[in-house]
Amino acid sequence: MTTSPSLPALSALPVVEPLEQTLRAEMQRVIDLKTKPPGSLGQLEALALQMGMIQRTTQPAIVRPAMIVFAADHGIANAGVSPYPQAVTAQMVLNFLAGGAAINAFSRVAGLELEVVNAGVAYDFAPHERLVDIPIGKGTRNFAQEPAMTRDEALAAMRAGVERVRHHAALGTNVIGFGEMGIANTSSAACLMSRLCSISIDECVGRGTGLDDAGLAKKRDVLAAALAYHAAPDDPLDVLATFGGFEIAMMAGAYLAAAQARMTIVVDGFIASSALLVADAFAPAVRDYCVFAHASNEAGHRRMLDHFGAAPLLTLDLRLGEGTGAALAMPLLRAAVAFINEMASFESAGVAQRDA
Repeated sequence: MTTSPSLPALSALPVVEPLEQTLRAEMQRVIDLKTKPPGSLGQLEALALQMGMIQRTTQPAIVRPAMIVFAADHGIANAGVSPYPQAVTAQMVLNFLAGGAAINAFSRVAGLELEVVNAGVAYDFAPHERLVDIPIGKGTRNFAQEPAMTRDEALAAMRAGVERVRHHAALGTNVIGFGEMGIANTSSAACLMSRLCSISIDECVGRGTGLDDAGLAKKRDVLAAALAYHAAPDDPLDVLATFGGFEIAMMAGAYLAAAQARMTIVVDGFIASSALLVADAFAPAVRDYCVFAHASNEAGHRRMLDHFGAAPLLTLDLRLGEGTGAALAMPLLRAAVAFINEMASFESAGVAQRDA
């Protein structure tokens, strides 16, 4: 039987206010008066407008941009839905800590502060200066047989994500992205998408880390059976607890906190977008603060982007995760801020505007 989330429990989650629209006309005027034909910078103009409205200024800035990578294991991996063993999650976290992963390289290029969070990996990590070790558990349960988490565990994970963002906000961060690592987490993401968007699982399931045709068919069958087995949950917290992961739940809370703090949120790929689906179910205004970095090569992600009405900045056929797409999009945010603050207006440059 599905139960509704208790109001006292959910009251601890951040409240997200829609963007204030009063600055829109002034911000658009600043953009239009730059020395260029109107609209000629395409999506960069929309991006600059959005960032200005989020920051409530016609001179938006990027301050201490950060990337948080949440990692956790998934019980559904035991159902054979990934070609990689579960141990790879911990191995990749150690790779992050050693600085050897793609997200390390891309964060350095993009000038991002990188934080790695153990949200629930089935491994005991030694203390490390780059690791925030706050596991909710050592991996979720196998949702093919039982809910992945309890409601209390899901809510605790969301609150932990909130606190990580508030930590960065206190340090001045106003642009943030979220990445993830967790073998079999595309299975969680596909089920969350199917249930929260009311879309057939066939349209949500992809190859993940590289399943062949037989593996993809098995994954589809396992997830379809799991959705049928857990037919009742439709409340967002119940859906998250049933199909989610500790890293996805932490990301969902992090989205809410970042929007409440009026940060520009750079959204990565399929799994990061599934966490946004959860946050969006709690507070639809969270979308106002989101920049969608890219359209991933994972089946289902474009349908997710359509659900959000999103126009992704990049299409690079990525499907790595880790926050890599979000990191690659950061230079575009810097360019949007730069043209607003550094590009001359027609009047200041003495350039004639086009005839009326």
